[in-house]
Amino acid sequence: MGTAEEQKVQQKKAFGWAARDTSGFLSPFNFSRRETGDKDVTFKVVYCGICHSDLHMIKNEWGVSTYPLVPGHEIVGVVTEIGSKVEKFKVGDRVGVGCMVGSCRSCDSCANNLENYCPKMIFTYGGTYYDGTTTYGGYSDIMVTDEHFIVRIPDNLPLDAAAPLLCAGITVYSPLRYYGLDKPGMHVGVVGLGGLGHAAVKFAKAMGVKVTVISTSPNKKKEAIEHLGADSFLVSRDQDEMQVAMSTMDGIIDTVSAQHPLMPLIGLLKSHGKIVLLGAPEKPLELPAFPLLVGRKIVGGSAIGGMKETQEMINFAAKHNITADIEVIPIDYVNTAIERLVKADVRYRFVN
Repeated sequence: MGTAEEQKVQQKKAFGWAARDTSGFLSPFNFSRRETGDKDVTFKVVYCGICHSDLHMIKNEWGVSTYPLVPGHEIVGVVTEIGSKVEKFKVGDRVGVGCMVGSCRSCDSCANNLENYCPKMIFTYGGTYYDGTTTYGGYSDIMVTDEHFIVRIPDNLPLDAAAPLLCAGITVYSPLRYYGLDKPGMHVGVVGLGGLGHAAVKFAKAMGVKVTVISTSPNKKKEAIEHLGADSFLVSRDQDEMQVAMSTMDGIIDTVSAQHPLMPLIGLLKSHGKIVLLGAPEKPLELPAFPLLVGRKIVGGSAIGGMKETQEMINFAAKHNITADIEVIPIDYVNTAIERLVKADVRYRFVN
């Protein structure tokens, strides 16, 4: 689609921060958003979380990025304009947008409120919208989004600390529910204590589950137990600790996106236990079959959640006072923040 034609479609002036190439360096970017359509909600972006996938996308590490790229899919703000057919929102509402802004709305997944598994799901940034234009994310001043893909943020949740729940929160909430790891008294392990891991501990604890954090870093023990409320802590490199914990867990939420051995984790599961992978290591993980057979164990995966469940997650978070632990930064600090994220030097989410 030619630039002139694109201009006809997109008319609202917008300002954001974009990567122009695989260096991933972000700089100011003037662009346009479409005018508010019949079913669209336009909102002023107040905060946007920095997710690990932003880092992969700005550097094209997944091979799907197009430039200029405006990242950001943990977006919260306040409604400034609504389309004539919008039913669920009004001007002044506190709202959010997560990882997707569109889907086909007619396949089995969409019919079952699982738009996140729709083959035509449209990502909040770096995707191609119905009109052929590229989607730009939340490192910007305004968003225009179909109301179906907008979440209402309850009044008692602070906007800044609620933002990361739209990606990190739903990514851990959905598998806890789907794989039945949400029953009071169950024992669930959480591998990795980053943005996803710290959210998993909070949600699982609110569901009444006993939580053990599994990490390679012994120095995170105090934080995990005293601050996040985990019941216990395992150092995954400590053979003795791991041995004692063998066959004690009903399930494991594995948030690690780096290469790591699955065998010791599978050993921690009781018979019929489940390990759910949420991280996406670049190289395939080694999966031994025998330990799965002898305990009838399951290795599964999960990716974000549908819109209905995302709203349910936010309401649950509001009820139980669950927020992300964040460091709020000014937008012109964003490149430094991304360098720190590469080194995992953040507890546990940047928000700009």
